[in-house]
Amino acid sequence: MDEIDLANIATARHQQQALANQQAAAQEAEQPLVIECVRHCIDCGDIIPKARLDARPESVRCIDCKDIKEQRDRRHG
Repeated sequence: MDEIDLANIATARHQQQALANQQAAAQEAEQPLVIECVRHCIDCGDIIPKARLDARPESVRCIDCKDIKEQRDRRHG
């Protein structure tokens, strides 16, 4: 492994940490997670499909994570 490989690994770790920090902040504030002009789910990080955003432009979660959150909210009051 040379210096370039080590630099690439360090950069990837930094990017992953930055994304995790962004995602945590978005979850806490219930705000959209936008990466490179694309909205991502604040829970799983997947891209929120255009059809979902067309139907619910305010969406911050993909449909699967929204369903999970609603089930959890119903159970915990």
